[in-house]
Amino acid sequence: MTDAVDDTAPMERPDDGDSGDVGHMTLMEHLAELRNRLIKSVIAVAVCVVGCWILYPFILDFLLEPYCKTFPVEDRIDSHLFGPDGGCNLYVSSPLEPFSVRITLVGYSGLALAMPVLLWQAWRFIAPGLYRHEKRYAVPFVAAGVLLFFLGVALAYWSLPRALDFLKDIGGPDLVSLFSPQRYLGFVVRMMVAFGVAFQFPIVLIGLQAMGIVENRTLRKIRSYAVVGIVVLVAVITPSGDPFTLLALSIPMYAFYEFAILWGVLARRRQRRREAAERPSR
Repeated sequence: MTDAVDDTAPMERPDDGDSGDVGHMTLMEHLAELRNRLIKSVIAVAVCVVGCWILYPFILDFLLEPYCKTFPVEDRIDSHLFGPDGGCNLYVSSPLEPFSVRITLVGYSGLALAMPVLLWQAWRFIAPGLYRHEKRYAVPFVAAGVLLFFLGVALAYWSLPRALDFLKDIGGPDLVSLFSPQRYLGFVVRMMVAFGVAFQFPIVLIGLQAMGIVENRTLRKIRSYAVVGIVVLVAVITPSGDPFTLLALSIPMYAFYEFAILWGVLARRRQRRREAAERPSR
């Protein structure tokens, strides 16, 4: 009878005998490498910012669409809230506000578009200090991080009309919502960033398990506490506080939690099979 696999045992960092591949750099070399990565990151952000400055009208219309969807179609006719092309209008209360809004929106958009380059440069900076078996995870981790970030942004964009409907109606019919560009776009950007960052949750949990900082059995033991913690965290990081947004982000985050647990179990079993294959036969 074969021995049962103990999935409760802590994962260990595998020793492939490649410790000699770890890079050894002096302090000045580290600083020079950091400067090189920062310069490339700044150039990438600058290029994306210039592109976003040119595409600003399209970006603004895209971010205004959730606001437009909160109005019934019949209310859009002969309404001062809508322009002749059917687009929504926001009320400007300061002569400097349009310029400030454009700078802020273009800056955030440029950072979002440059995210793949920023993550890759960050990985390239820490890669010399990693083992060979750790370096091969570079592309999967960067690709997963970028994909999950934009998936979170997409989910936030989809949930925005529901959140705005709730926030507009919760005060009663006697309150008329007239949003300023700075406040509305700030709300939208914070919502998207919160969702994008929250979607990095599985990468963090998988990375902690791979490095042996968190044990898989610990994650399984605290499932009930994790549910409460996720809901509280989502309530804190999302700016709207409405129940729809709370559910829209809490459910995928708990799904990510379970996925990280499953990854840990499968990784542990692969490690046990590899150790059994390398063990000399008697």
